[in-house]
This record gives sequence, C-alpha cells and structure tokens, in this order.
Amino acid sequence: MKVCFWGNISGAINDNPVGGGEVQISLLARTLAKAGHEVVVVDYTISDDYVTSDGIKVFCIKGYNNGIRIIRTFTHRLKLIYSSLRDQKADIYYCRVRDFRHILAYWAARKVNAKFILGTASDLDVVSFRIRLKYLYFAGLGGMWWFFSSFLSELVYPWLLRNSDLVLVQHEGQKNILLEKNVKSKVLKSLIDLKAMPVILNCEKKDFSYVGALDKRKGFAEFFQLIEKAPMHTFKIIGEPRDKLGQKYYDKLKSFSNVTLYGKLSHTDTLFHIVNSKALISTSPMEGFPNIFLEAWSSGIPVLSLFIDPGDIIEKENLGVVTKGDTEKLFQALNNVGNNTDIVNRGKSYIERNHVLNENKIKEIDKLFVDLVQREQI
Repeated sequence: MKVCFWGNISGAINDNPVGGGEVQISLLARTLAKAGHEVVVVDYTISDDYVTSDGIKVFCIKGYNNGIRIIRTFTHRLKLIYSSLRDQKADIYYCRVRDFRHILAYWAARKVNAKFILGTASDLDVVSFRIRLKYLYFAGLGGMWWFFSSFLSELVYPWLLRNSDLVLVQHEGQKNILLEKNVKSKVLKSLIDLKAMPVILNCEKKDFSYVGALDKRKGFAEFFQLIEKAPMHTFKIIGEPRDKLGQKYYDKLKSFSNVTLYGKLSHTDTLFHIVNSKALISTSPMEGFPNIFLEAWSSGIPVLSLFIDPGDIIEKENLGVVTKGDTEKLFQALNNVGNNTDIVNRGKSYIERNHVLNENKIKEIDKLFVDLVQREQI
C-alpha cells in the first residue's frame, strides 16, 4: 500500500516542525513506514528530493517558486501541486491542518481511484462558522493571502468533511460535533514517540511553563493577567509574539523578575523545558488535542488549562485542572498544584494506554488504513 502526504512537513520529519499538526503528520507517516507501507511526502518548501532514515520518500515540487509572486499561485502553483500529487499514484491521500488546497489532493485521489482521508487538527475544524469567526478570524486578521485562503477554506473544508472516504478526529468531543452534522468519523488519538522525550533533571521543579504563539488567539492576554496575579510564582515562556497584542504584553514581561522569556526554541529544547516544569499552563480558548499536553503528561507534568479539555480527558483522568474560563480558579490552581502527588503515575499510565507509538499502535493504524483501501471504491 502506498500512502501520500503533502504540505510543509519535511521540517517536522527532521525535528523542526512548523506546528503540532505537522508533528502528528510526521509521526503518522513514520508509523505507516514502520508497518511496511510505501510512504511519500510532497513538500512545496524544499528544493531537492530525499529519503529519510525511516524510508519515507520526500519529494519537492520542481518549479514551485518560479513566476511572478502575486499571481504565481494561480498561474502554476496550484497546477503543480495537483500534478505532483496525482503522479504519485498512491492508494491513500491523507490531509491535515486547515488548507483549501487539500481539494487538490482530493481531486488527485479521485483521478487515480484512490482513497482520501481528512484529519482534523483543531476543534476549529468541526465547530460552527460563528465560533470560528470569534476564535479564529476575529482573533487576528492577516494579509491578503490569509484572507483569500481563509475564504476558500470556508468553502472547501465543510465539503471535504462530507465527501472524504474517512474523517479522522482527535477526540470524542470532535466526533460528537460532527455526528450532529451527519458526518461520520473515527477517533485516531494523537501520537507521541517517547524515545524523543528528554531526561528529567533531579531537581526541584519550580517554574510554570507556557508554550506556543504569543497572541490573542492563544489567550496570551489572559496569561499575562495570570502572571500579574502571581508574583510569588516563576514562569518560563517559550514562543514569539504573533500580533500587536502579543508584542505589547511580551515587551511588558521583559521587566518582570519572575518571568524568563526564551523566544522560539527547537522542539528538543522546548521538550526539555516542559518536562522540567512544575506544570504546563494553557490559556488558549480553542484547540484540538495539543501535543504539549501529551509531552507534559508523558513525564508526569500536570496541565493547568483555562478553557480547553480535549475529550474531557483532564477531568476524567485527573491530569491537571480545567477552570472553564475562570482566571481566579486558575490562579488558585497554581498554589495547589504541588498537592497532585500521583500525577506522575497517572500521566504516564494514560499516555502508555492511549498515545504512545508502540507495536500495538502501529498495528491499530495499519489495520485502519488497510481496511480503508480494501473497502469498495466509491
């Protein structure tokens, strides 16, 4: 069986991911390669083809950067993406991370009589347009390309949800939302490779960590308010400002003696800070199933979340605290986090049972993809 992925994925394959969605794509690609399948990646950000140590074939799109900047997307880029995907003649085409250009992979799959899988990367992929307006579009406006691609994504993405051969969601909450829209899906839990996790230092963990983009969309204003309320605690912040609001609070935090600003770090260095923290703090109002949650729990680090609880996992498994938007309760959680003496065992147990990339997980994913290919073609 041949499986084709596409997008800005080569960085994640080489441990320099753009974001969490790309990390999950790379882990899924590695899993299928370990299962013995031919795995290919079409990446428009690279200039040369190569093969990874896992046997994944990564292909560039020749001529992608030719032409006039303003119009080359329409003159040849879209055509090149489509033809590059079609020429792979894969059995399955898999797409994830919101992008209107996934329609090209869908068309390529139909052209070569293949199956098409759409994976969600955020709750924003399944909620109503009204909620996306609030938490995505009104949370931060971009340039002309952002506006254009967002508009087309609103047209393409709901259509792909209804017409994909298989929709894979991150947790039961997303599945239930789609069921209300008469869209069937399957839960494929996010993956984590424990071999990539760094060593935990034998020292007292005193810092609370925050990891992610520093902007309105990720709730950075709420995090700043939390820091102001908690001068007795120390915080380390990993990430860079992504809008004016983020820059405003980032500049203010430079004078806070209890805050260390690390800026953007490599994935390896970020993991080191997460696992050597007292707790991981999330103030984002809308997510999917953040990789940083998995990375924290795998080392027994609790998650203190202002809003999100993917599939109600934090409450069900007692892996931290969710305060449902109450900043005061989140502040109280900072003071009480040391009381969670069993979090190490609970976190590691949950990860081992549900997310770790092991032989059982490889067999599970292998069966899911093979069964899809063997299903009667539409």
